[in-house]
Amino acid sequence: MPKQNLKRGRNWYAIHTYSGYEEAVKKDLLQRIESMNLQDKIFDVIVPTMTEIEMKKGKAKENKKRIFPGYVLVDMTVDDESWYVVRNTPNVTGFIGSGTTPVPITQEEMKRVRRFLGQGDAKYKIDFTIGENVKITDGPFASYEGQIKSIDSDKGKVKVTVSFLGRETPVELNFTQIKKL
Repeated sequence: MPKQNLKRGRNWYAIHTYSGYEEAVKKDLLQRIESMNLQDKIFDVIVPTMTEIEMKKGKAKENKKRIFPGYVLVDMTVDDESWYVVRNTPNVTGFIGSGTTPVPITQEEMKRVRRFLGQGDAKYKIDFTIGENVKITDGPFASYEGQIKSIDSDKGKVKVTVSFLGRETPVELNFTQIKKL
């Protein structure tokens, strides 16, 4: 990069990486910050992720899912030295911006990212559909079969109607308590 004497305040910047290398870039960048003593110019590095709970064969499995695949967010003050260190970290393809000039993420965008990251609750990823017949595997209605009437993926719950005492009875269950027939 030609000397541009980059002088800006502290901001968040998005850097583009090879997809799948986000965590490696974060790790390498944190090591480079430490070894080159740049803690006063590069303050934080995050790979925005969320936890997703996937139901497979009646078992819950947690997966970490990248929110912005191919991107890492860096809190830094851009000058020639900090730009060079970030830009020349293995698997980094560049800053988001025009040409060689990084464009900071707006405070409003960063607030949205932080709000999203602050939710903390895992999201459920399911492969059930309304109207599908399922078998209850746990709880007082274990071994009963029923039909899904509603799905609340935020809470990880389903309403299933089962035939109980000759009547259709709605039962609220966790995703982990049912399996496909």
